[in-house]
Amino acid sequence: MIERTLSIIKPDGVERHLIGKIISKFEENELYPVRIEMKHLTQKEAEGFYDVHVGKPFFNELVSFMSSSPVVLMVLEGEDAVAKNRKIMGATNPANAEEGTLRRMYAKSIDKNTVHGSDSLENAKKEIAYFFG
Repeated sequence: MIERTLSIIKPDGVERHLIGKIISKFEENELYPVRIEMKHLTQKEAEGFYDVHVGKPFFNELVSFMSSSPVVLMVLEGEDAVAKNRKIMGATNPANAEEGTLRRMYAKSIDKNTVHGSDSLENAKKEIAYFFG
């Protein structure tokens, strides 16, 4: 089934000039950007986006990181986009990510893991609406 999912190239990916490489990896796997925006998130926007993590030990650091410099927001479209994006990204902890995944190739740590992707179709819809209305 054709789906849409949200993908974010996080500040560490943007700062390291990985935008083109990351988008190419999606396109090679038949996930195509249908909306793209580069944006410097405010602290309030980052807090709102990650509100499901309020109260967790990493919340403040995550918000600070995500609002530290620009990100690239993308809506990716393709067959089973949510699951395919998750597979392409790899495990949250790059040490556990499979070879050839974005996080294995580019992430520096579990905290600076280069990309975000929606974890379910329901969350994809919410996340896309959060940034793209």
